[in-house]
Amino acid sequence: MAGGRRRLSNPLALTVMTTLWQKPMHPYEIARTLRRQGKDASTKINYGSLYTVVQNLEERGFVEVVDVERRGNRPERTIYALTGSGREEMTRWLSDLVAVPAKEYPIFETALSLLGALPPDDVVRLLEERLTALEMRVASGRAVLDKLYETLPRLFLIEVEYHQHMAEAETEWVRGFAREIREGSLPGVEGWRRFHETGEIPAEFKEAEERHYQK
Repeated sequence: MAGGRRRLSNPLALTVMTTLWQKPMHPYEIARTLRRQGKDASTKINYGSLYTVVQNLEERGFVEVVDVERRGNRPERTIYALTGSGREEMTRWLSDLVAVPAKEYPIFETALSLLGALPPDDVVRLLEERLTALEMRVASGRAVLDKLYETLPRLFLIEVEYHQHMAEAETEWVRGFAREIREGSLPGVEGWRRFHETGEIPAEFKEAEERHYQK
């Protein structure tokens, strides 16, 4: 189904299906399992909409009711299980996410695309602020990860490990980019500076833009 239109798009639906792949559960147990397994650190989870997601999966035939628990005066708890079609959908969807790089739109990337609207010296100052925050995040993340390695198999920590490596890579890139602007070695930085001093777009920028759109 890679490249095609998927019937589901909410990542929480995939997370619910993989949780039910472990065993049948009621929604409250699903939520508790997600917290215990730390899935809320890698997936944006709105626990208030969890029941709606489960109902949506049931309507599409991906999960089904297999039991209803009744314990004393407690409210009934409906137990859901993954169906055969749900298992197939889960496998296809997860396989696509692993195999096919998707274009994502992180907000920092948006900010970088608009960076020219700020003066270079301000950008250096702001990047240095970001760098300080990133270095703290990297240091604390590495300490946490090393501690987790002592008690958990690496397989259970791959998303944490990935996040750590991405944070480290961003830290190195921000450090280098800020240095290029500060030292004046970034191509075009002088034109960028003149633009903020004079308000006029440098001729070399106009020419570069024209060449780009003529291709």
